[in-house]
Amino acid sequence: MTNMYVLGASAVVALVVACLFILSRCVRYVRNNRVAIVEKLWSRNGSVTSGLIALNGEAGYQPIVLRGGYHFFMPFQYRVHSQPLVTIPQGQIGYVFARDGAPLGPTQTLASNLRTADFLDVRRFLEDGGQKGPQRAILREGTYAINLAQFVIITREHLYGLMLEANDFDLFTNMQRVIEERSGFESVVIKDASDMIGIVTVHDGPALTADQIIAPEVGTDQDDSATFHNSFQDPEKFIAAGGRRGRQLQVLVEGSYFINRLFATVEMVAKTLIDVGHVGVVISYTGDSGADTSGDDYRHGELVDRGTRGVWSEPLLPGKYAFNTYAGKILIVPTTNFILKWDQEMTGQHKFDENLSEVSLITKDAFEPTLPLSVVVHIDYRKAPLVVQRFGDIKKLVEQTLDPMVSAYFKNVAQKKTLIQLLQERSDIQEQAGDQMRAKFTAYNLELQEVLIGTPRAAAGNDQIEKVLQQLRERQVAEEQVTTYAKQRVAAEGEKDLREAQARAHQQTSITESELSITVQENQGKAAVKRAAQEAEQTRTLAKAESDRIRIVGEGEAAKVVALAGAEADRITKTGLATAETIEKQAAASGGAQFQLTRQVIERLAQALETSGVDVVPRVQINTGGDAGAGAGGGALQALIGMLLSEKGMSMLATPAANDRGPVALHDEDAEVAAE
Repeated sequence: MTNMYVLGASAVVALVVACLFILSRCVRYVRNNRVAIVEKLWSRNGSVTSGLIALNGEAGYQPIVLRGGYHFFMPFQYRVHSQPLVTIPQGQIGYVFARDGAPLGPTQTLASNLRTADFLDVRRFLEDGGQKGPQRAILREGTYAINLAQFVIITREHLYGLMLEANDFDLFTNMQRVIEERSGFESVVIKDASDMIGIVTVHDGPALTADQIIAPEVGTDQDDSATFHNSFQDPEKFIAAGGRRGRQLQVLVEGSYFINRLFATVEMVAKTLIDVGHVGVVISYTGDSGADTSGDDYRHGELVDRGTRGVWSEPLLPGKYAFNTYAGKILIVPTTNFILKWDQEMTGQHKFDENLSEVSLITKDAFEPTLPLSVVVHIDYRKAPLVVQRFGDIKKLVEQTLDPMVSAYFKNVAQKKTLIQLLQERSDIQEQAGDQMRAKFTAYNLELQEVLIGTPRAAAGNDQIEKVLQQLRERQVAEEQVTTYAKQRVAAEGEKDLREAQARAHQQTSITESELSITVQENQGKAAVKRAAQEAEQTRTLAKAESDRIRIVGEGEAAKVVALAGAEADRITKTGLATAETIEKQAAASGGAQFQLTRQVIERLAQALETSGVDVVPRVQINTGGDAGAGAGGGALQALIGMLLSEKGMSMLATPAANDRGPVALHDEDAEVAAE
């Protein structure tokens, strides 16, 4: 029974001792993949009077950390906080927040690590003047045994730190989110193929002066190890080189950069690409004020050397440039010919003419067409800065100067031309416009290459111009038809000649035979002609001989006839004279020629009355008085007889013809009178 009590008491004592041993925490085991943060609960040196870490043995968090293994402590004096090792993955960045240290200066955003950046030795960090708050220095890849009571390490996946207050976790989570938004846990990687550059904005350091809008380049000399900050990867050297907060003139090009995003943020922008056929005119917003290099004759502003503020006198030639677009502006100016189109429906490649429209005209004959036109312009690359300095950019030049100048010129031309002239003389107007406007373009440092005029157009709903154009088209169609008909006539004649040639070729044998036949016949005809000529000559000879014979015979006969005729005429003459003398004597014996005539008339009248059956004396006779003897025996008959017996009748009898004919014969009209 006594042994049982002894055993029970021993067990209780052992249990109490074990509990006391555990509660005393005098022995602690730390795994090799963790660290232990020692917190002293009481000390003869009292508590920490300032800060968090007890550097002089005071009660509080101790600067040292315990690594893997067993560790022995004074019972009931220490508390050990086991924490994981800090691990930064490959290619990532860890941010450090110090809970204890010197306070930040008035202009500081991040704690300076100029004198110390040893986050593994808390005592040294604090004794060397390390500052509390977010640090400028960062942690690169690796595993670190860090006192997480003094430092909180922020990575993408973890928050390494001993949370002392209830709101500590929320505080550092917000900080983690801000860094994540800035892509701060990864290095800045700029690839060759991306053609991007990084514009850096620094959030710590002295501020810019009033006349600066961008911080100048500092610490870029690699030979100066004290100030070469290696593209903002060493904030302390950047500050030492005189770097200022704000957007930086220096840019990041291809490569990887481990930059504290709480110190500097990076904005990716495209490189400036200047294609072939273009130059870049730089308008710099930063730098010292430069001297004017434009010369005394140029009165449109100042041109400065590269690196100074203003319009650079030397343009950038074709290529790629890592140009900070916040520090200046590059205006791309085409050096090849470009076309400006005064046409709402069409726009040139460079978009300089996107606000241009057709030129509204009023012609001499009161038509109101709109004229689309194009102007080909060239800018000498050496004069591109002058153009930019004078007009600001090419688009302003086009809209504020060239548009009103060109529009006014063609308005003036249209007022002197009718619509038909405007249409038909387009080539001449175009040539004159090029010659006259070339000098005006030269005054603006431009080279006018060519002016191209389109067809005038009518306003919507107005068909007057279309009617005129239709008339011109119909006129042209008619002229073309005339030409076509002429060509068709020529073609028809050619076809006829072709057909004849083909027929001639087809009938060539017959033609040859007929030609030979014609030749034979011609030869035969010639022979016949020759023969006929010979026969004719023979006939003429015979005929001449015969003619001579007949003539000689005729002459003999003629002489004979003449002789006979002369004898006969002698005879007839003598016979006639004898007959006439006989008749004359007979007439004289009968009462004379007048009596003979009267007798012949009466005989003829009697024969006519007998033949016609006309009464000589009318059956009924009306006498109105006068000579009674005239009514009984005369009238017409008496008048006829009286006429014959007059001198006229005697003259008739006296003519030789009457004497030759013998008794006088009455003419028909005399017979008719006699009949009446």
